[in-house]
Amino acid sequence: MELKDIKSVYFVGAGGIGMSAIARYFIRKGLVVAGYDKTPSELTKRLEIEGMLIHYEENLDEIPHECKKKETCLVIYTPAIPENHQELQWFRNNGFEIQKRAQVLGALTQEHKGLCVAGTHGKTTTSTMCAHIMHQGHLDCNAFLGGISKNYGTNYILSDSDYVVIEADEFDRSFHWLRPWMSVITSTDPDHLDIYGTKEAYLESFRHYTELIQPGGALIIHRGLEMKKNLQDGVRCYDYDLSEGDFHAENIRIQNGTIFFDFISPIESVKNIELGQPVPINIENGIAAMAMAQLNGCTASELKYGMKTYGGVDRRFDFKIKSDKMVFLSDYAHHPKEIYQSARSIRELYQDKHITAIFQPHLYTRTRDFYHEFADALSQLDEVILTEIYPAREQPIEGVTSQLIYDNLKPGVKKEMIRKAEVLDYVKSHNFEVLIVLGAGDLDNEVPQITKILQSR
Repeated sequence: MELKDIKSVYFVGAGGIGMSAIARYFIRKGLVVAGYDKTPSELTKRLEIEGMLIHYEENLDEIPHECKKKETCLVIYTPAIPENHQELQWFRNNGFEIQKRAQVLGALTQEHKGLCVAGTHGKTTTSTMCAHIMHQGHLDCNAFLGGISKNYGTNYILSDSDYVVIEADEFDRSFHWLRPWMSVITSTDPDHLDIYGTKEAYLESFRHYTELIQPGGALIIHRGLEMKKNLQDGVRCYDYDLSEGDFHAENIRIQNGTIFFDFISPIESVKNIELGQPVPINIENGIAAMAMAQLNGCTASELKYGMKTYGGVDRRFDFKIKSDKMVFLSDYAHHPKEIYQSARSIRELYQDKHITAIFQPHLYTRTRDFYHEFADALSQLDEVILTEIYPAREQPIEGVTSQLIYDNLKPGVKKEMIRKAEVLDYVKSHNFEVLIVLGAGDLDNEVPQITKILQSR
């Protein structure tokens, strides 16, 4: 089924951040858009306001009539939905076209010039930065992002542009459906080993991804990655890094809560780039985003304006309180390298402050595979509060708990283990100079209440 033939779209698992962006695309196209999700959320409420029909129990009677026509209804599902899901089984048994979200994005990269950002970490920020630069400039773009852009209050941009910026997700090898015009690869630190099994299989997945870049396009890859690349003839290759490579930064100035640097490029270098979200790790992310935007024709003034006005992404180094007395922020970081970069950045910004992290580990398998690395990364901070593991799609693994991280924190780090249900009481009874909530689980749901508690002091 081609996109032009679709009249209705049904989502099995509608409320995920990536699925909701696709839903918004079809809503804006004027199609009938409906779906199922397990639980209501702020995101599903907003989708309903925008025109999506959503229900929260497995019930074939809740599927709209227009979505029961297999000739014109596309069904999109997320791998998080179990195979025995009643509605998914009904669509399968009745011969509907059923696709993963990644397949739909893949179709869009064949209709538009796909500017894709892949990598273990940094891809949400980098893709959102690139989308903002492009959207504010003369080229414009569509975008499907893995987080809510603070500039637009959404994870999705729709325009008449020929470009589409996409976060390329390696989970479940989803990015193999894409056909990028250009791609950034930010990092390849092994993750999702419950899917891939070995580091070698994970790296091979990225090698195969580079084969999918279209001739005439380009790969922009972080220097020093362990992966091998295998580009088609006619695909250009550039590298980037903080301080060296085809694209890099010079003359970095971090002072009084601002960050300036010079962007060094083989096309045109640009002086005095100001980071709108002044976090040290965003220098590298910004280099990659500007490189891809510049390779597609964005001007020096568009790069400067885009970077200066970039507002960040919800849950990515997301400041909630920033005053002389107290700093509070949340960060989606859930891989050891992300935790390391987050901790390093916050230490760089607040060298003389006592920094406390509340960390909710995400997945039993990830904790089992990387508990030493988690402990090393968190040990950069002064104090670490650990909650129980957020299971997401997994069942418990015997012997795998947050205690593994706790026991391996370096001497000198103040530490404590509490239940997630105890977090608000803990915050009420303690004082903080800098507090950061880390993780990709549901602890972030408590952030608004934590903010209120801290603001009331």
